[in-house]
Amino acid sequence: MNVLVIGGAGYIGSITARLLHENGFKVVVVDNLSRGHREAVQPGIRLIEADLADTHGLRHVLISEHIDVVMHFAGLIEVGESMAQPLKYYHNNVALSIGLLETMRSANVRQVIFSSTAAVYGSPEKAPISESHPIRPASPYGASKAMVEQVLDDMHRAGDIDYVALRYFNAAGAHPLADMGEDHRPESHLIPLILKSLIHGKGNRAALKVFGGDYDTPDGTCIRDYIHVLDLAAAHMAALTHLVEEGPSGAYNLGNGRGFSVLETIRAAEAVTGLEVPFVVEGRRPGDVAVLTADAGKICVESGWRPCYPELESIVATAWQWHRRHPHGYAG
Repeated sequence: MNVLVIGGAGYIGSITARLLHENGFKVVVVDNLSRGHREAVQPGIRLIEADLADTHGLRHVLISEHIDVVMHFAGLIEVGESMAQPLKYYHNNVALSIGLLETMRSANVRQVIFSSTAAVYGSPEKAPISESHPIRPASPYGASKAMVEQVLDDMHRAGDIDYVALRYFNAAGAHPLADMGEDHRPESHLIPLILKSLIHGKGNRAALKVFGGDYDTPDGTCIRDYIHVLDLAAAHMAALTHLVEEGPSGAYNLGNGRGFSVLETIRAAEAVTGLEVPFVVEGRRPGDVAVLTADAGKICVESGWRPCYPELESIVATAWQWHRRHPHGYAG
């Protein structure tokens, strides 16, 4: 099969593209490199530097490359930024996704796998969260993803497409070979921030900021469900097989089903690195919720997918190897 990976120079997209390529798929990456990295696209994978707004060029790629399925990773992902700049998120995540779907329909490409998020749930009524939980996003970021999911479902009901929306919880870790990993600029995710504070802190006792110490959790800090990036990539492979075998369209959670607080994650990093992590506790960030953990039973039952890196320390260990070898990300 021929797979078009939109946003395939980013963190999750690039590792998924690599896994697809290693498993014999023809992979084409489209990325405007605004937040992705040319170096993350592996040899043997064609990279087309283009923007989703260029629907004419995108249609040419879909037709000329004989694309069978699209994996859509491109999108803005920062909760805090979305609270400050909501229109930016609705334009980039919603309007451009609609343009992509219109272009797919015109090129007769009917299958899409969409990167969604647990942020569509908002503040959970209970944990772990199943797919039947009400959709009540607490941020424009989460709302933008929920809107695209609704568009996908409406198009499916109209007979235009088949789709899988994968609701990520917290992606983390790096490729086990330590040659691909997380390199956001600026970085806002907890595990890389912890590890970068150890590499670049230079004795600054306030190197790491913990946002919120008064949540209704055992230690007062937020609890999150971390899933290894390679497990996410494998789930996209499983979703592709699911679509090919005419499985039902819909949304699926992707997580480990276990939650770790910010302080527990810091302690795991200390265990892996053997170093003390200095930090300070500051006020809460707008849009954050206290607990997000996944019930991922649906995708396990329907596709046979299982996480291979369920332990937090194993996730942190792969990230540590990446950051130690690449202290400045793909730049060196």
